[in-house]
Amino acid sequence: MTENEPATRAHAHPIVYMFLALPFGVSGGFVTVTLGYLFSKAGISVETIAGLSAATILPGVLKFLWAPLVDACMTLKKWYVLSCIVTAAGLLCMGILPIKESSITALIIIIYITNIASSFLGTATSGLAAHDIPEEMKGRLSGYYNAGNLGGSGIGGGMGLWLAENLSYNWMPAAILSALSVLCCFGLLFVREYASTIREMNVGRTMLNLFKDIWITLKARMGILAMVLCFLPLGTGAASGVWSAIAGGWNASAQTVEFVTGVMSGLITAAGCLLGGWICDRNDRKMSYVVFGLMLALCAVGMAYSPHTEWMYIIWTSLYAFVTGLCYAAFSAFVFEAIGKGAAGTKYTVFASLSNFPIWYMTIFDGWAYDHYKSIGKAPEGMLYIEAACGIVGIVLFLIFSRLLKGKKVSLAAN
Repeated sequence: MTENEPATRAHAHPIVYMFLALPFGVSGGFVTVTLGYLFSKAGISVETIAGLSAATILPGVLKFLWAPLVDACMTLKKWYVLSCIVTAAGLLCMGILPIKESSITALIIIIYITNIASSFLGTATSGLAAHDIPEEMKGRLSGYYNAGNLGGSGIGGGMGLWLAENLSYNWMPAAILSALSVLCCFGLLFVREYASTIREMNVGRTMLNLFKDIWITLKARMGILAMVLCFLPLGTGAASGVWSAIAGGWNASAQTVEFVTGVMSGLITAAGCLLGGWICDRNDRKMSYVVFGLMLALCAVGMAYSPHTEWMYIIWTSLYAFVTGLCYAAFSAFVFEAIGKGAAGTKYTVFASLSNFPIWYMTIFDGWAYDHYKSIGKAPEGMLYIEAACGIVGIVLFLIFSRLLKGKKVSLAAN
């Protein structure tokens, strides 16, 4: 807390950040689900459609490169409004383009611009939240924040697809989603933005303060542990990316797969986020993440051992989605605790970007394990065992690092 802040201060309810985070997920969901469906229906190849989805991922991996701009200039609220407008405009442009092969190049460019804009929105939202919400509520904040991101993806995908199937013109779903995204700006009315502790009149000094603040956070015990978590195969939820591929092993129909791995999975994961955030405010956040990661590993083992029936597929994939939500909330709560204030938006973005790495390599590893065990007729089971084993290894490594760093100062982050 800075000298300018009162001892007791008003703050927004964490649920406000669920609504502020919605546009961040809408654009990705609209591309991967709604546009994916429309282009598939138009006879466009799966490879081309996959390219559209890939264009939504790269900005999320690289967003740490431009995140410092948010903390270095303009207010966070101005960044939010500007990026929200650009995101909404990008959505509208996606809907206006005709659904045909000749639109692909222009569409990919628009997708990149839109998702870069939404990444600025995410950085501004996390920065506002880090300064506004008190430490004892950072768990609930992370729950609502992640639920908003997932909810936005569900709205952009599920609602967008429903609108596309029931409205006469292809541009209408995008126009409605764009309007809903802009309406989220009204959430800023409930948020108080505090003066930056790193900005100076000289831009060079501001950037120096920003990177100094990042370095102080990264070398503190909590910062090191948060960085370690970004690379460990713990609580990644990577198996959810191959549920459709292994559905045949449980005799699950196409309709069942679409139901349990689509919008329903997003809602269940969001529910897990909310409960996980609540739990993290009542327990040690790093240990909560370890426990949730263990639960996810046990879930994978349970699915492998269970009878291979459609109902078991529904139950275990849904439980996996719920526990993944617990893990997401715990990771974000731990990161919010580690980053303190100062250049909070940039610091949160750095950790969020890096956290995509284990999801990426575990998805590849799961695919390798499936193919490896396929020759002995144990493909899905072997994949799930490997997933669980990696999770256990991640837990052991994290506990070792935590023990080694036990005497190190907990946090030196700027307040």
